[in-house]
Amino acid sequence: MKRALLGLAAVCFAAAASPAQAPERRGGAREYVGAHRHEILREFVNLLSIPNVAADRENIRRNAAAIIEMMRRRGLSPRLLEAKTEGAPPAVYGELLTPGARRTLVFYAHYDGQPTDPRQWSGTEPWKPALRTRALEAGGELIPFPQAGAALDPEWRLYARSASDDKAGVMAILSAVDALRASGTKPSVNLKFFFEGEEEAGSPHLAEILSAHREILRADAWIICDGPVHQSGRKQVVFGVRGVTSLDLTVYGPLRPLHSGHYGNWAPNPAMTLARLLASMKAADGRVTIRGFYDDVEPLGEEERRALAAAPQYDEELRRQLGVARPEGAGKSLLELLNEPSLNVDGLRSAEVGAEARNVIPTTATATLDMRLVRGNDHRRQVDRLVEHVRAEGFYVVEREPTVEERRRHPLVARVMRRGGYNAERTPMGTPLARAVVAAVQSVSKEPVVSLPTLGGSLPLSIFRESLGADTVTVPIANYDNNQHAENENLRLQNLWDGIEMMAALMTIGEF
Repeated sequence: MKRALLGLAAVCFAAAASPAQAPERRGGAREYVGAHRHEILREFVNLLSIPNVAADRENIRRNAAAIIEMMRRRGLSPRLLEAKTEGAPPAVYGELLTPGARRTLVFYAHYDGQPTDPRQWSGTEPWKPALRTRALEAGGELIPFPQAGAALDPEWRLYARSASDDKAGVMAILSAVDALRASGTKPSVNLKFFFEGEEEAGSPHLAEILSAHREILRADAWIICDGPVHQSGRKQVVFGVRGVTSLDLTVYGPLRPLHSGHYGNWAPNPAMTLARLLASMKAADGRVTIRGFYDDVEPLGEEERRALAAAPQYDEELRRQLGVARPEGAGKSLLELLNEPSLNVDGLRSAEVGAEARNVIPTTATATLDMRLVRGNDHRRQVDRLVEHVRAEGFYVVEREPTVEERRRHPLVARVMRRGGYNAERTPMGTPLARAVVAAVQSVSKEPVVSLPTLGGSLPLSIFRESLGADTVTVPIANYDNNQHAENENLRLQNLWDGIEMMAALMTIGEF
């Protein structure tokens, strides 16, 4: 699962060509985009209009069918790659082979999106795409989609679920194929395309799909189109991602809700119990206090450390934008913290709040937690450590609903429901592949490309490594303030136009 604020900081990659050194590739793809923006936007809006939560099997299949048709129009020989598990979302595969090419790249994006509550969106709906003149937070106003031939302001924002995460990747990749053909440019590599349908659900069937279709997915590397560019707007290349695992943690109070006046100060309140338990997991400075939490971290290599030391820092600007008076992290920068494991409370639930609140002592309280992982961490072992911490706090721990007798016998009862996960992955920054990717992206950028050894968010790249032995490099395209995973998700139009250029440049990549 990818999570919010992917890639919050970036570093200049020493191997990147400077703008003056970059080969000139701007013409063909840029000219194509300039002449076909309305057609691209129309096709993108149609795709965004299909609900795409991974658990919604019918609509996921509708998305897959729509992408099949988009690929068929482009002559990419599309087909569905199914898992052995019945009902699992399919991947959509296609290919464009280049006679004489010695290398093969797979371009990856995912077409599913995070669940969302339409009531939380401001003036728009998740699967009814809408245009604003700028970001909502900057006072952007809703405007109608312009007629063909009318100007499209590159600063306009397209609001819809998965506008940025990650149907933008699907659209940029497929439009890049159009751009190359329109300019008569031959790809330098064989192209394969793989669009996943359950990344936001944790990719539980991805290994099945990769293993079942290993031969057709054979390639020299995978280009992952997901995530945001640097906060400065500069393009970036990312060589690793954090892993992720999550769980639900439930604690228990009385067997039925109780009147807080009659039973307050006597009946244990599970919301208060849960608050104390969660507080025990982190120090005031944000350092996780679970025993062994940081023990397995694999140190960065010399090249990664040099890159971090040269990084442009964005912490103060983020503090200003986000209204954060004092960040966590024991004085470390955001960039440093992206290379450490983390513990986050995704949400809490116990009874009701606000106008729906009642004067009760609730029966249960639940928190959903996620843990981001770095190289060296194992997602199962990290959950085991959290469970041991809960036990050390005096809780009787179960992984099923506790019986009434267990609740009567144990003063503190906690249920842990594991949600799976995957480990972190990182490709070395100094390989010929890494340098070729940076050079390709640099070729369509006036500013120096920035690069990260590790992305802040998570992608299932370790599964590609484990199943196929594949190297992966991530090339994000979305604006960093895109509200991914939250309400009011959006994409700045210029980021889509730039993304098409970047994908076209990668399809004509130099030798590696």
